[in-house]
Amino acid sequence: MDTQRSKRIRKPPQERRREVLNAAVELIGERGFNGMSVQDVADRVGISKQGVLRYVGSKDNMLAMVYHEYYNAIGSPEEFRASGLPGSGPGAMRFPAYLRFLVQCNAQRRMLVQLFSMLQVESFNPRHPLHEEFARRPEAIWRYYSGFAWEIPQWVGQWQDMRPLVRRAMEIMDGVQLRWLREPAIDLCEEWAAMEDLLFPLPLWEGYR
Repeated sequence: MDTQRSKRIRKPPQERRREVLNAAVELIGERGFNGMSVQDVADRVGISKQGVLRYVGSKDNMLAMVYHEYYNAIGSPEEFRASGLPGSGPGAMRFPAYLRFLVQCNAQRRMLVQLFSMLQVESFNPRHPLHEEFARRPEAIWRYYSGFAWEIPQWVGQWQDMRPLVRRAMEIMDGVQLRWLREPAIDLCEEWAAMEDLLFPLPLWEGYR
């Protein structure tokens, strides 16, 4: 048994780090950040608590790594722009098309969406490590999206005039994803398609979706 344990510990650092963060994603999605411990992560990976801390530093730092490196690393406007999908052209990106792309990405990473939803609720507590992060998230998202060249209908005005609609779209997406995580199951992409018709109705958004 000790020999087997030693062999596990000798895995390349990047591989072991990935195992630790994958275990953290699973446990936070199942129990929430407050309901899991570093020891739980260690038990799931099969190494010691100190072994886990060697890769993540602390429980709070592990949470930040999971959030930034896993959830925020997928489905970005940069990815969409490089995808070659309709509406992703440089200088003429279409925001509804990007949101559709983001939902399709999220539909392939259910555990991470569950993790995000769990953390979002837990972060209402001012003592939560991500409290400030989530409090600033709507403003941060708006600033981030404002760094891209979106093609919008002339009647809307300037990109700055899109701010209320962008906020509502993100709020609705959060709600749709919560419903998707529940039973009975729904198709996330189909559900978002219905929301898209409400947020970006035709013919007003004809040619810009």
